[in-house]
Amino acid sequence: MKYFLAYLLLINALGFLFMYADKRKARKKQWRIPEATLMTIAALGGSVGSLLGMYTFRHKTRHPKFTVGIPVVLALQIGLLVWYFFLR
Repeated sequence: MKYFLAYLLLINALGFLFMYADKRKARKKQWRIPEATLMTIAALGGSVGSLLGMYTFRHKTRHPKFTVGIPVVLALQIGLLVWYFFLR
């Protein structure tokens, strides 16, 4: 359980930082982090950090792929955790 929580902390920090880095790169008109990478981080457990980063930095907030996709991923992850820890 300790390793699982450490993993969640790390992947969510990555999601938050990647949103920040991509926003900075966008402002400087530099090479960007692919959207697939941002979504993959969210899907691997970093949806909370990605969502917080998205709204903290106002990044990708006009893209339905992110404004709908990341909350859906988060809901699925919460459902999976509830099932695993309480319902099985």
